[in-house]
Amino acid sequence: MNAEDQLERKGIIAAGNWIVDHVKVIDTYPDQDALSFILEQSKSNGGGPYNLLKDLVSLGADFPLKASGLVGNDNDGDWIIKDCLANGIDASGLIKTNSASTSYTDAMSVLATGRRTFFHHEGANSLFNDKDVDLEVDGIKYFYLGYLLLLESLDKVLDNGKTGASELLAKASKSGYTTIVDLVSAQLGDYRKVISPSLPEIDILFLNEFEAGSLLDLEVKESDSKSLLYAARSVLDMGVRDCVILHSSYGAVGVSSSGETAIRGSVQLPNKMIKGAAGAGDAFAAGFIMGMNKAKPLEECIRYGACSAASCLLDATTSGGVIMMDDCLKIGEEYGFRGLN
Repeated sequence: MNAEDQLERKGIIAAGNWIVDHVKVIDTYPDQDALSFILEQSKSNGGGPYNLLKDLVSLGADFPLKASGLVGNDNDGDWIIKDCLANGIDASGLIKTNSASTSYTDAMSVLATGRRTFFHHEGANSLFNDKDVDLEVDGIKYFYLGYLLLLESLDKVLDNGKTGASELLAKASKSGYTTIVDLVSAQLGDYRKVISPSLPEIDILFLNEFEAGSLLDLEVKESDSKSLLYAARSVLDMGVRDCVILHSSYGAVGVSSSGETAIRGSVQLPNKMIKGAAGAGDAFAAGFIMGMNKAKPLEECIRYGACSAASCLLDATTSGGVIMMDDCLKIGEEYGFRGLN
């Protein structure tokens, strides 16, 4: 594919975890055997691709949005498909299976802090593999896959040392897609063994300080720009082709294979405005992609991501707080950005 063909491409296929989130706002997170009170509860989208596409809709994306994944042949599966269609998302790549129920997560969000804890049922997502993905889609530029380490079939390490995810990403690359990957903050399996085979097939990798620390086997300090940059560069050196974006609640850094570096603190929202942090990482990724779509430099893409993530904090659900991109940027202008040490 020549450069002109790549420039003409637009839009994104988002594949991976399709989840119904049952969000419960609680007064405090209890110790084992103790009790806390559920103050509010709601049902919303969950999982990297689902959150990302819903966020892109809310941000005002003017390019094609296509879903790819497995859902159960059940009410939750129907709910996901109807929700996508109602939001202008192409749901033709969502396949119903009778072999498992639709995945769901109970997300517990503490009212005072927005900190959250997840209890997850894998369901149909555990069966999702490369044969379920249609890459023969004309004109789409980006292929997103998330979350690695929460996709059982794709996370399996094969006899050749590769994984299903690495082979799927290689196919996407050969088909001319820019590949984007996000990880999950879960204490599951061997991070390095599962993630490393995919790194050379990834153009843009999003991860947070927990995920970077798990991959590198080191402590990454979330408020320390030097620690974040060191971790991001270390991950880039492991084989990521273009760019590593490492974000935390304090801010984000980006490093690229061309030597570009960017640092941006998170938006300083007053604590009383924060309703929950579920989905903030996905909102960051969506904002970043909006910046990329406008051919913004790395530093600006991170600013877009930080402002999109800030809007997400205004609601307890994963995407309910996300608003138009221009309005997200105004939030950053109004409240300013933290300084990373």
